[in-house]
Amino acid sequence: MLQHAQHALLAHDVVRNLGGRRVLDGVGLSAAPGHRIGLIGENGAGKSTLLRVLAGVDEPDAGSVSRPADLGFLHQEMPFETDATVAAVLDDALREAREDLAELDRLGAEIARVPETAPGHAELLDAYGRRLEQARYRESWDADRRAALVLDGLGLGALGHDRTLGSLSGGQRGRLALAALLVRRPSALLLDEPTNHLDDGAAAFLEEQIRELPGTVVVAAHDRAFLDAVCTHLVDLDPAVDGPVRYGGNYSAYLGERRAERERWERRYTEEQQELAQLRHSAGVTAHLVAPDRGPRDNEKMGYGHRAGRVQNQVSRRVRNAARRLAELERAQVPEPPRPLRFAVAALAADAGALGTEAEAVASAVGAVASDVGAVASGTVALAADAGEDRRPLVALRDVRVPGRLALDALEVPAADRLLVTGGNGTGKSTLLAVLAGHLAAGGTVRRRPGLTVGLLTQDTAFDRPDRTVRDTYALALGPSRAEEVPLGSLGLLHTADLDKPVGRLSVGQRRRLALALLVAEPPQLLLLDEPTNHLSPRLCDELEEALGTGPGAIVLASHDRWLRRRWQGRELRLDPAGAGRYCPPA
Repeated sequence: MLQHAQHALLAHDVVRNLGGRRVLDGVGLSAAPGHRIGLIGENGAGKSTLLRVLAGVDEPDAGSVSRPADLGFLHQEMPFETDATVAAVLDDALREAREDLAELDRLGAEIARVPETAPGHAELLDAYGRRLEQARYRESWDADRRAALVLDGLGLGALGHDRTLGSLSGGQRGRLALAALLVRRPSALLLDEPTNHLDDGAAAFLEEQIRELPGTVVVAAHDRAFLDAVCTHLVDLDPAVDGPVRYGGNYSAYLGERRAERERWERRYTEEQQELAQLRHSAGVTAHLVAPDRGPRDNEKMGYGHRAGRVQNQVSRRVRNAARRLAELERAQVPEPPRPLRFAVAALAADAGALGTEAEAVASAVGAVASDVGAVASGTVALAADAGEDRRPLVALRDVRVPGRLALDALEVPAADRLLVTGGNGTGKSTLLAVLAGHLAAGGTVRRRPGLTVGLLTQDTAFDRPDRTVRDTYALALGPSRAEEVPLGSLGLLHTADLDKPVGRLSVGQRRRLALALLVAEPPQLLLLDEPTNHLSPRLCDELEEALGTGPGAIVLASHDRWLRRRWQGRELRLDPAGAGRYCPPA
């Protein structure tokens, strides 16, 4: 293997400040050839920042980085002008492989011309050997065939090579940039969310390609299925006492380690709280119990004073020791483990009506509606006469049609249902959720229970009052008592520093997290979630997925998340490109 290909990617005590905030604080990373390291953590933990520093795009404020010269970085924007063609991008990706072959031909000809005894013959052989090893590493002889294979695997096989980058969609440009890196086969590859814009087939193809690379790979990703398929190590950048934590193995192994860590944390916290209670008892009560106030008996009057003094000394020593240990433990006690994300018990009666004036103020954000606003102008809404008949479905659809977007013959959502809606882009998943919520007019019959409360988490979240703070928006939506009962900070969806920001200053992901928090704090009877794991860290995705299994009411969820779909235990409705659907058995 070439020396440059063997060169590890190393970062030592890297510090990076952005916007007055320390994003990376003494981060170290060692990535040797054959290591495929996944970077995980909350949004803002520094994943993309670390990749940019590793790539040399950004310089660290302190610390050092050592990298191979042959490094590839998946940029958000391709380093080409918009009038460049697909052919030009591919020619650039194939340039190094073609240079290898041309140089091997030149060196081979030189070696044949120069006699073995002539000066410089050994140097020519050495140069030929180094270039040959490089060509083998890059698979230069197979580069053109590999380029066609990669384009096809990433869904770009039918793309005309004369197309300009400006004529491509954002997703096509991203896939072309990824294809160029895979064709190049650099000795170190840095990828930022590489599965964005990839369907299941393309994602599986990418996983296979990444696993076959002999060099170093560092990838930042929210895609848990991808992390599980390719990673040999994971680095969690979320704040920790000793800095970022590195785990061996893939995502499944990481989950096992995290579960074990959580159990150890909970056990240590419980044991410490028990010890604290015992010490408080010893320091405050035991002194009065060990030496009861009694007079001497007749047969011990001579030694009573001596023994009483000795007992008092022992009591005093025990009290002092308990007080000292109590003070030490209280100063350094283990914090209580944060509560995982869970749906709160909804304070809703079976026949509840509208959600209330406070909730209506942000209804556009979470899609919270009462059944009476679900009347569909072009269809028929038939309401059940008896709201107390639990066996009736919450919602029933018959022959529902939204021209060009959805055609569904029948769907019933019973109470406590768990329904996953799947299908490619444009098959009508979001449309179906909007119809179920009563937000979209549709032809056909829609039947709902009277007083049914519905919550819809949309992909695009907007709030009526962008000037209002996150904390006030949450309190006004739920009402003061409910907001106090389920504090926003306890849900782990938003950082404490963001709670007093105006809603309008939140990112798209933060606004969706706030909308999700409102639904988690007071779940409706029918919860509709459109791509709920978007913008969530893998840890929060895991917590949400677990919460969905035990959450109250019925849940209908549309998702591209491969990890979630593989582990889904409920019903599945798969929509085809025509908008029609078919049921699939539970996994």
